[in-house]
Amino acid sequence: MKQLDVSIIIVSWNTRNILRNCLQSIYEHAGKIDFEVIVIDNASTDSSSEMVRNDFKNAILIENSQNCGFAAATNQGITKAGGRYVLLLNSDTVILDNAISKVIAVADANPDAAIIGCRVLNPDYTLQPTCFMFPSILNLLLSSTYLYKLFPRSRFFGRERMTWWDRNDTREVEVVTGCFMLVRKEAIEQVGVLDERFFMYAEETDWCYRFKKTGWKIMFTPLAQIIHFGGGSSKKIKHQMYLHLRGSILLFFKKHRSRPVYVFACLLVSLFFLLRMPYWLLKSLLSQKERSRYYQRAKMLFIGAHSAIFGAENLSRKSETYAGKTCD
Repeated sequence: MKQLDVSIIIVSWNTRNILRNCLQSIYEHAGKIDFEVIVIDNASTDSSSEMVRNDFKNAILIENSQNCGFAAATNQGITKAGGRYVLLLNSDTVILDNAISKVIAVADANPDAAIIGCRVLNPDYTLQPTCFMFPSILNLLLSSTYLYKLFPRSRFFGRERMTWWDRNDTREVEVVTGCFMLVRKEAIEQVGVLDERFFMYAEETDWCYRFKKTGWKIMFTPLAQIIHFGGGSSKKIKHQMYLHLRGSILLFFKKHRSRPVYVFACLLVSLFFLLRMPYWLLKSLLSQKERSRYYQRAKMLFIGAHSAIFGAENLSRKSETYAGKTCD
């Protein structure tokens, strides 16, 4: 029996309507490939599972009894995947013009590439910059000070997010953004699945780093495009996820860098929060209508600044909505 070309894995948490749009776009624009769709529902309460069962009967549905995070849920899908490739796809994306088959063609032409990413667009079809560099002390410092926003065309100040690059050529990169990540199954069998200690965010950074260390390439191609709406799940708990993102970055430092570098990274992340706190506190004092919302933002930044000093785990624990649960 011929092996499937790709297993498309989608993790969803309360994204019923945008998940439907994503699935429709897959079946309409997958191209001439043999594929399967695996949806892992992380204990949604918005009837997402019922929608998948009723409207997309060919999809494989895994229903978790609790939210166990993106990495753990994705690994559930990988264990069931029968394709030559695994495509990690966010539920808040829409596939355009046979994007999946185009990326597979690029992957087939580059057998030394473990991961291929594609061009990502905002809903208004403007470019959404994806691909970035591995976390480093220099990159943390630049992001903490917002210098990349002041000098977006600078190859130095914009280095972490590669803000100077228009994503218009095929090239090797360090990290491909996880909203669309085509991964070679052979490479996964060698390197392993996602590290489930990364509950949400930075799991793709850790994965790309591990692939790179074992000699695989990470590549980007502009030949395929998708739309990414962004924050389909995380925007529902924005403050918690803001803390969790920085906690995940610190976890990367703890796992892959020396102890002194990790400690310095904790201080820089604390600085990241501290530099932003006065702005939102001032806004809360000047705005009567939005005072409560701006104050909550300032409070979150204060909590982040204090927590980051004590390390990755302490910062991530502040995201109590996503406190360390495991999958069934």
